[in-house]
Amino acid sequence: MKLDDAYANAAHIEGAEAYPPRWEAQARAFREGLGARAQTGVSYGPSDRQTFDFFEPEGVSRGTVIFVHGGYWKAFDASSWSHLAAGALARGWAVAMPSYDLCPDVRISEITAQIATAIGRIADRTVGPLALAGHSAGGQLVCRMTDPLVLPVEVRDRIEAIVPISPVADLMPLLETSMNEVLQLDAAEAAAESPVNMPPPHGVRVMVWVGADERPAFIEQAERLARTWGARRVTPEGKHHFDVIDALADPQSDIVSALVG
Repeated sequence: MKLDDAYANAAHIEGAEAYPPRWEAQARAFREGLGARAQTGVSYGPSDRQTFDFFEPEGVSRGTVIFVHGGYWKAFDASSWSHLAAGALARGWAVAMPSYDLCPDVRISEITAQIATAIGRIADRTVGPLALAGHSAGGQLVCRMTDPLVLPVEVRDRIEAIVPISPVADLMPLLETSMNEVLQLDAAEAAAESPVNMPPPHGVRVMVWVGADERPAFIEQAERLARTWGARRVTPEGKHHFDVIDALADPQSDIVSALVG
């Protein structure tokens, strides 16, 4: 369809097929290295995919970072990204990573509700501030958490920072892609689930990340979200859609500092 190539990331990344198995191997090794500090498969809802992994820092936690994975709402789960918790853990923050049901089994609006439930359960078992990061579709999902109708106010008020990474902030263009056969978006849902149509959150640090080597559509999406929300946009040179998230594993990186202060 008209916009298929605009939103095709793997087709424009050299060696794209090697990334998913590499992520899985790094994530597995990281969990094994944490031992008892890694709790996997904590249930937050009725389906098998409604679980989150929880990683504890050494000592008392300063707060909790919640990372929501991408995959166009139709691929992956939390188990591929555990290693990205390393940066925040080293800074003394706990890290939670939820999975969720995928399209076409559910609609994107239902995934939004699932992530809200997951964040509520994570908030119940933690104290202190929350910081949200999400990649690609996950960037859309963490932005939706600022909607007053999505999270209870007592949970939303604990969110200090949101870092959408290469977010899909406007879902309307996806209606003109073949992936919509799976997503099953209509115009009403696309508009309602688009962060660019939401008022900017108050009292929350928002920094939008997008790689300089990403597809133009993703750079435009990030620019529009940053402009609409009055947020800072960061565009690291030489980074594309698959490696822009790597810095989350580095405790000294700017992206980790944006999350945990």
